[in-house]
Amino acid sequence: MAHYVIVGGGRVGTRLAAALDAAGHGVALVDRDPRTVEGLAPGFSGELVAGVGFDRSALRAAGIDRAQGLAAVTADDNTNIIAARVARETFHVDHVVARIYDADRARLYQRLGIPTVASIQWTADQVLHRLLPAGTAAAEHRDASGRLLVTELVPHSSWWGRRLSDVESTVGMRIAYLTRLGDGQLPRPGDRLQEGDVLHAVYPVDRRDRVEAALQGEARVPDGADEDEEGRA
Repeated sequence: MAHYVIVGGGRVGTRLAAALDAAGHGVALVDRDPRTVEGLAPGFSGELVAGVGFDRSALRAAGIDRAQGLAAVTADDNTNIIAARVARETFHVDHVVARIYDADRARLYQRLGIPTVASIQWTADQVLHRLLPAGTAAAEHRDASGRLLVTELVPHSSWWGRRLSDVESTVGMRIAYLTRLGDGQLPRPGDRLQEGDVLHAVYPVDRRDRVEAALQGEARVPDGADEDEEGRA
């Protein structure tokens, strides 16, 4: 199993450490005062290292030299980004992520190649997604640049029977896969949308309103489009 370093012994850090430990991975949790760490199960078998998350000696004590990944999730943006950069640039850790509260700074560091999770922006997006009747399911994900959205979409009944390729071209998205009767399926040429299908789609974030409005029935493939396509086949 791999070894991971978690910087920050708050709720997020302890949950990450506990999950990695439960999965059988090696894990070291770095915090200024590990005695204050709460939320770790009594059977936690990982290491607790006292120190500042970006201090090289503390990181070495946590096994950064053999770590496959590091997550910096303290309550301080500066500590997180410095720890992530030290892990990436000094110790050449392959998988690094930093929690950043300032969404603008998070976007900047994304451009510099440091994967970040903008906590406040992510929380706001999740709350809005649940408050507004957008016609989508709860699960969603953004790519590292924040420009592409990967989410679940439940189409309006007016789309049932339409070709998936027509749905893609009309709405302006790509269907990665669909869930039908509880099973994941890759789209095949000629597949048509059925009642109960959930689409797992990718599209630009700035098209979100248009995509979701279209799938709620405000935009449809013109009647006869499928027949024309079949006649050309």
